[in-house]
Amino acid sequence: MKYYKYYLLSLLVILIDQAVKLLVHYNMDMGLPGEIHLIGDWAKLHYTTNPGMAFGVELGSDYGKLILSTFRLVAMVGIGYYLYYLWKNRAHTGLIWCVALILGGAIGNLIDSIFYGVWFDNAPYGSSTPWFHGQVIDMFYLDIWEGIIPYWVPIIGGQAMSLWPIFNVADSAIFIGVVIILFNQKRFFASLHPHQTEEHLSQRPANAETSNAEVEA
Repeated sequence: MKYYKYYLLSLLVILIDQAVKLLVHYNMDMGLPGEIHLIGDWAKLHYTTNPGMAFGVELGSDYGKLILSTFRLVAMVGIGYYLYYLWKNRAHTGLIWCVALILGGAIGNLIDSIFYGVWFDNAPYGSSTPWFHGQVIDMFYLDIWEGIIPYWVPIIGGQAMSLWPIFNVADSAIFIGVVIILFNQKRFFASLHPHQTEEHLSQRPANAETSNAEVEA
């Protein structure tokens, strides 16, 4: 299977992500009326669309969405090549699996951005074209806490805030991949270029050990 197995994981993430989004789009009403409670008021299915990046952040203007979609496309190509680069350089398998998760999540949301404006007619009102202006479908809502920030908190005191955004399968794959890499970065990246250390040692001058011995003496 060589490196193909890693791309198959990315493909699996894409298929699951798109399947869930299609089920939500065709079987749920958008917003609060269609909300489904899974675990009390804490975990819910809530159909909504996200025109921007994570946490609903937008770049602003019609060109902002186009720039974001184009950036996602370039990032997808870069991550796809990086996955192959890691495999070719015999990187830690854990790191490669994590990058495969991130790649699958990136492509999953990219499909929404490129095509959903046409397929589902969900491009924001006023967009110059529905292509590359589609909104990402989110559905998993973990309502951990919602309320007013105490007034004594600097800057954001007194503002209404809700913890945890609504997310989808693609977001989850990206999050899991990034978190695992962060917690294992020393082990993952230490194995990237171990041969360089060996080459460096083999290229030391022949009299280096003798010199060291003389210094110690």
